[in-house]
Amino acid sequence: MRIDILSAVPDLLESPLNFSIVKRARDKGLVEIYVHNIHDYGIGRYKQIDDYSYGGDAGMIMMVEPIFNLIEKLKSERNYDEIIYTSPDGEILNQNISNQLSCLENIIILCGHYKGIDQRIRENLITREISVGDYVLSGGELPAAIITDALVRLIPGAISDETSALSDSFQDELLSPPIYTRPADFNGWKVPDVLLSGNPQLIKAWQDEQSLERTKQLRPNLLK
Repeated sequence: MRIDILSAVPDLLESPLNFSIVKRARDKGLVEIYVHNIHDYGIGRYKQIDDYSYGGDAGMIMMVEPIFNLIEKLKSERNYDEIIYTSPDGEILNQNISNQLSCLENIIILCGHYKGIDQRIRENLITREISVGDYVLSGGELPAAIITDALVRLIPGAISDETSALSDSFQDELLSPPIYTRPADFNGWKVPDVLLSGNPQLIKAWQDEQSLERTKQLRPNLLK
């Protein structure tokens, strides 16, 4: 899998893409991640990538030409399954979307900045818009890192125990059950007896019951 991230401030992505599961997946050759500086395709001597908006609204807008030139260059080298724009207007990222994206071969993630990007890019080049929540951030770099992390960990081999990802919250549209580790009794706080029983059927039944109950209490909207 290859992920190309287009950013006005690529240094923001240096840390989240070079640690933990994402780094291990890159080291294993399971995913290639390239961060492209949109300023390299900027206009004129000062590599301009933003300008004032028509209509006089406040805030600067990312220009059409630098983004178009960068995306067209990448598209001339390979076919892309999705060209994603990180936008608060987009569909909210969830586990189902992460599962879908993890099965693709090549994707582009365009990070918005300033007030946003020229609408013509969204209408003519973007194939999907994804949001990480109903709030506004300073730029799309953190959402791009979140999307990347969410899908890379699902690539076979990225996590040593692949069954771990399959038991995460939301994979079956339910929250995960409570989890415990040693010691079995700490400060009088005890692990539920069923988890110490050694009976896989009883444990699975308890986990299913707990998942459903936790979802009812904490995220009842998921049950709809």
